[in-house]
Amino acid sequence: MEWSILFFFNSILLGVGLAMDAFSVSLANGLNEPGMRKRRMCGIAGVFAFFQAFMPMTGWICVHTILQYFQAFERLIPWIALALLLFIGGKMLLEGIKSKGDETQKPKVGMAALFVQGVATSIDALSVGFTIAGYGLGMAFVCALIIAAVTFVICIAGLIIGRKFGTRFSNQAAILGGVILIVIGLEIFVAGVF
Repeated sequence: MEWSILFFFNSILLGVGLAMDAFSVSLANGLNEPGMRKRRMCGIAGVFAFFQAFMPMTGWICVHTILQYFQAFERLIPWIALALLLFIGGKMLLEGIKSKGDETQKPKVGMAALFVQGVATSIDALSVGFTIAGYGLGMAFVCALIIAAVTFVICIAGLIIGRKFGTRFSNQAAILGGVILIVIGLEIFVAGVF
């Protein structure tokens, strides 16, 4: 593929498609932490953007180096995403149920949980490496940067929306956030296996 408007348009659409899981998790994080500051929002969106760019580049590298090993791993992607999101979502759901009626500040999503969320929501983006395998290194890198930028913007929107509703529905927010993560995990699993 040549550098063109179509390349940029396709990269933006790819970014939007890949960012939907990260948007939903950002929404859940905003629900869980309605008092989140802008700097933290940028950090969370940055983590998701990083992984959404890193995974397609990793897939691209795999296609150009160790393709046969990656194909065996690709079957595990839905299972890994399901396990990670069920764990994080279940934990959030249980914390929401335990603190029902308790008006104290909920714990923030820690760095380890954020890392797991970033991996879980972007692991399916590894297969995008196959989609962009025809690109040269420069084009693949620019595509990954566009995906990251789109993901960042979409995740900021998810965090803002989640924060607004988290303030209004503070008791149910953690429960809803946990349910959202579990549903995303199931959706990735079903789409990847069937």
